[in-house]
Amino acid sequence: MKSLRTRRVLRRGAWTALSLCSLFSLSLLAGCSAIDIESDFALNARLQARILDQSEDRYVHIDPLFIDEAVKQRLDAYIGNSRDERTRIERLQSFMYDEEQLGIIYSGEKTHTAMELLASRSGNCLSAMHLYVALARYLGVEARFQRVDVQPSWDKRGNLLVLSQHINATGRFDTTVRYVADFTPEIALQQLTSVVLTDVEARSLYFNNLGVEALIAGDYPGAVSYLKNSLFLNNENSIAWNNIGAAYNRLGEGDLAEYSYRTSFELDANSSTAVGNLAKFYRARGELKRAAEFELAIERFNKKNPYYHFAQGYLAYDQGDLLAAQKSFEQAIELKEEEPDFYLALRQVYFDQGDLSKASELRRKALALVDSFAEIYRPSDERLRLLDTNIPQRGESDVRRRLIMPE
Repeated sequence: MKSLRTRRVLRRGAWTALSLCSLFSLSLLAGCSAIDIESDFALNARLQARILDQSEDRYVHIDPLFIDEAVKQRLDAYIGNSRDERTRIERLQSFMYDEEQLGIIYSGEKTHTAMELLASRSGNCLSAMHLYVALARYLGVEARFQRVDVQPSWDKRGNLLVLSQHINATGRFDTTVRYVADFTPEIALQQLTSVVLTDVEARSLYFNNLGVEALIAGDYPGAVSYLKNSLFLNNENSIAWNNIGAAYNRLGEGDLAEYSYRTSFELDANSSTAVGNLAKFYRARGELKRAAEFELAIERFNKKNPYYHFAQGYLAYDQGDLLAAQKSFEQAIELKEEEPDFYLALRQVYFDQGDLSKASELRRKALALVDSFAEIYRPSDERLRLLDTNIPQRGESDVRRRLIMPE
């Protein structure tokens, strides 16, 4: 049986879960309630001081946004004399991704600075946005990092599970038009929310990624160093708190690992990653009652989480259990009726079962949702989107705005 999609969905088992800002973004799922578990967390000044022990950025010599004169001159020659910001933005897209120019392609294995990406010509979305933001600002166009909530994607790296996230860029080039520049527009269509980041917050995510990559490579002291720097830059980065907990756990620093996991959960009550790591941490230490409390909390959370049922459906489908897949996809739809991916997944199950009429009906429903929410579900081949900022917004973190298609 062919797989529904190339993305792998994995059970966590005994693996430790990490969060990486790569292709996909954010461990929390929009619309899901907080994890239901009573917290007895208390600030521990001694442990806090051991983790947050920096007084300055240890890696000030690393500037992810630095670009040299050679690439500036090449960009100037390509852009030409046009002073129109929209034209410049569109030309910048071509400059970065056309094979005849830089030809940047996606690779989720490594996080690069702008100059490293120029040398390798491949990297993850944060790498691409380092280069994009640097080049756009050089052209005099506003460009800021943006963290985007998308469907969660897990990947196994050795005995670690990595939850990938998504970063793109946004900016404005007149009083009414905001743009979004994406490196990976083929991300599954879904309802998106986003948060614009400061450069310091983006730098914190960069060192978080370096920490995760060091963890994957087995360099646990190096991982701690990078992750401490991430937390120095943004000590409310719940992702980095979870990941430094994983590093401390591998170094045998149980008190620091537990405190880091707990801090991650305190900062993000939706962090199933941190709660799952705590459950495994307590079970490994023989604290079975406490482990069971966190495992039950995850179980209750998952029952209310449509994307959990979606992932379980994919797992069942890949194992050839069409009835279990059907049940999971139907549960996902019951919890979130406006997600077209759920209908398309269920459609595939009915198609494989030979019920072509039901499969066609589900496909029509999915396409109707995409048509109904054209301002939310973006075309899959579009790296640059122009947004009408006159449309009322639900909040600073929302990107539900009407698309203005480039001519």
